Amino acid sequence: MFGISQLDPAHLQALGGFALVVVCAAIFTETGLLVGFFLPGDSLLFPVGLAIAGGFIPVPIWLACICISLAAFAGDQTGYWIGRRLGPAVFNKPDSKLFSQKNVSRTNSFFERYGSRAVILGHFVPVMRTFVPVAAGIGEMPWRKFVRYNIVGVVGWGTGVTLLGYFLGNFPFVADHVEWFTLGFVVLSSVPIIIEIIKERRERR
Repeated sequence: MFGISQLDPAHLQALGGFALVVVCAAIFTETGLLVGFFLPGDSLLFPVGLAIAGGFIPVPIWLACICISLAAFAGDQTGYWIGRRLGPAVFNKPDSKLFSQKNVSRTNSFFERYGSRAVILGHFVPVMRTFVPVAAGIGEMPWRKFVRYNIVGVVGWGTGVTLLGYFLGNFPFVADHVEWFTLGFVVLSSVPIIIEIIKERRERR
């Protein structure tokens, strides 16, 4: 996880336009590969919007939104087909640094609670972004249905969060305290998974 000082958009300036490539690669890995659940998707999109607003990344905001949403879509599709092709065996692994059965249990609970909407809502919840597409594939959700929900999710998350950073970045107070606003956004985005953990423990009791 990045340190708070690294959340400053000024750190992205050194990469220039290549920063968008790095961010898209991280988004694809987080959403498409099971080993990417630890990547800070929310703490990347928000600063990217801020960085574009401040001129630190020399790309138009519309291009960034399209690229990020496409990266998330491609990642979700990859995760879906991994689950569809390999089946439950994908999740039948022992706990390790890169895999946890607790995350599988939380994903199943998330799907049971929200049904198909989990494909949309999962984008806004850390860890769920990685596991929900795979679970949808394992559960053999019809691909066309998955795509419909998936498009809504990636646009709402990939474009929405980036635009939020972009528009807030036009306010001097936000631009001067970007690290703390980004950290606050990350904490806020973690609330849903905390709620799921609490509910899961109550149900076990």
